[in-house]
Amino acid sequence: MDNVTIITEFLLMDVAGSRELQVLQDVLFLGIYLGALTGNLVTVTVIMTDTHLHSPLYSLISNVALIDLGSISVIVPKAVMNSMKGNRRISLTECVMQIFPYALFASAEIAILVIMSYDRYMAIWDTLHYVLIITLSLCSQTTAGSRASGLVFSAINTGTLFRLPFIKNNIIKQYFCNIPQILSI
Repeated sequence: MDNVTIITEFLLMDVAGSRELQVLQDVLFLGIYLGALTGNLVTVTVIMTDTHLHSPLYSLISNVALIDLGSISVIVPKAVMNSMKGNRRISLTECVMQIFPYALFASAEIAILVIMSYDRYMAIWDTLHYVLIITLSLCSQTTAGSRASGLVFSAINTGTLFRLPFIKNNIIKQYFCNIPQILSI
């Protein structure tokens, strides 16, 4: 029988050394988070309410804003709360619940950015056919496809990542769970 240690929690690294720097870091992160939250919500609200902006490009921009909203909301609130409480521990389940949506949002955002680049390519190089080719319906379908592919990518990555044995220590050298850090363990 092998002597195997089962890791059920990880230790996150402190970014700031002293309590004063930690409070400053928390306030800074919280300010950036609230700024990003406000900016993305205003972007989506303006695009949804202004009928002049109901075009494929602005539909894609509002989807990027929503994805950014989700990706920043996965990491920052938990990191700030852990820092404020002085808690450096994160359970394996919490780590999975942080990595899965973050990978989902990251891969969906990459797919949306590829779709946006194709949209701009068609607008520049095939201007006369652009309105016929790039429609709101096509943007909705490609957006749904990007989210579905992000879901599959995230499920595969997270599922295979946490099936690997953890053979080193349980210290994550960041203030949140991240795939490269988990792979190094």
